[in-house]
Amino acid sequence: MISLKANEVRSLEVDELTEKLSAAREELFNLRFRHATGQLENTARITAVRREVARMLTIQRQGAEETK
Repeated sequence: MISLKANEVRSLEVDELTEKLSAAREELFNLRFRHATGQLENTARITAVRREVARMLTIQRQGAEETK
């Protein structure tokens, strides 16, 4: 997965954001699993994906607050 910047995430539609968030969470799960089994070489990717998930959740919540 290619990391997205905050302004790129903000430009996504709600459905696209939900889809990207789901894919990032799935990737994070797979990375954690590979790390636990000793198959992960680039452990820095876990941190990067965690930050992507957090960024998407933050922007998703900001969008929800704006619609109130």
